Amino acid sequence: MTLIVDAHQDLAWNMVTFGRDYSLAAHETRQREVGGSAPKINGQTLLGWPDYQKGKVAIVFSTLFVAPIKAARGQWDVQYYATPDQAHQKYLDQVDAYYRLCDEHPEKFRLILNKSDMEIVLKSWEGNASAPLVGLVILMEGAEGVRSPGELALWQKKGVRLIGPAWAGTRFCGGTGEPGGLTPEGYELLDGMADFNITLDISHMDERAALEALDYYPGSIVASHANAKALLKNSSSNRHLTDRVIQGLMERDAIIGVVPHNRFLKDGWNFSDSRSEVTLAEHVVAQIDHICQIAGNAKHVGIGSDFDGGFGLSGVPAEIDTIADLQKLGPILAQKGYTEEDVKAILGGNWIAYLKETLP
Repeated sequence: MTLIVDAHQDLAWNMVTFGRDYSLAAHETRQREVGGSAPKINGQTLLGWPDYQKGKVAIVFSTLFVAPIKAARGQWDVQYYATPDQAHQKYLDQVDAYYRLCDEHPEKFRLILNKSDMEIVLKSWEGNASAPLVGLVILMEGAEGVRSPGELALWQKKGVRLIGPAWAGTRFCGGTGEPGGLTPEGYELLDGMADFNITLDISHMDERAALEALDYYPGSIVASHANAKALLKNSSSNRHLTDRVIQGLMERDAIIGVVPHNRFLKDGWNFSDSRSEVTLAEHVVAQIDHICQIAGNAKHVGIGSDFDGGFGLSGVPAEIDTIADLQKLGPILAQKGYTEEDVKAILGGNWIAYLKETLP
C-alpha cells in the first residue's frame, strides 16, 4: 500500500455539531450513534483514526465549514451564520476543535502548520511503525469568516493554509447554485491571500469566478474536492469543473481532488438507488483518468473525498466501507495501465509535493 493524502474532510463540522470522536474507528462511532440524529442527518461515518491507519491515510485537509443561514437544515443545525461576525466566531470554534483533538490525542493527530510538522508526520509512517501520526492541514471552505483582508494574518497564524472563497455564492464570488464572477471584495481577498501565501481552493466557485481567479491569483491554486462535468453530461450543477476550468488548472500546475460520492459520479443517482450502481473502476477511476488525459500525465490529480460532508456510507460506491478502502483504487489504476509511480502520485504523492512546495 502507498500513502494516501485526502484533500477534503469535514471533521470539525461533525465534531462540533454531533460530538463525533475521530480518534475512534468508524465502526465504533456507527455503533455509538445508533438511534441518534447524526446518521439520519449526515450519514454513517466513513472516518476514524484506526481506519486512517488501516488505509495508510497520512494527511487530511481538515475543513472549517459553516453554511449561510438560508441553508440551515433544522433546529439541530448550529453551524450556520447570518453575518460575517457569526461566521468568524464559528470558524474560530472549529479551529479550536482541531487543536483540542490534537492536544487530547497527541499520539494520533498532529496539526501541520509548516514543513517541519509534515516531515514529522511522514517520518512516523516509515518502516514498521505501529501507530504513525495523522497530520491535519486546515482548509477554510467558504471565506465569510474573513471579515476583512486584514484578518488573514490571524487565520494564517491559526493554521489556515488554504481558503475557498465559495460554497454557495458569497460576498466574494459566485458559487454552487448561485452563478457569478469575482466581486470587488473577492479581488481584495485574493490580494490578501497572496500576501500570506495562502492557497486558493476553487472548489464550489462558479465557472466564471474560477476562470477569473485563475487569471488573477498569483499564488498556488487547487481544487480540493471537485469532479469533471464532462462525465456528468446531464447535470445542470455549476458545482462540477468544466474542461475549460480543468485546462486552466493544469496551466497553473494545480491539483484536483476527485470526490468518490455517488451523486458526483453518476448522473441522476440518488440515495434511494443502490450503492452498487456506482463503482470505483467505472466511475471514480474514470474521473481520475479524465483529468490525467487533459493534463497528459498523472501529476495533477489526487483524492478529495469530502467524506462526512453531507453524506456517509450510503452515498459512496459499494466497495467502500471506510476510508481505508480507498486503497482499492491502486490495483484498479494499475490494471488500467498506470505505473506504480503514477499510483503513488495519485493516491498521495501529488498532494505531498504540493505541501512541500507551499508550506512555510
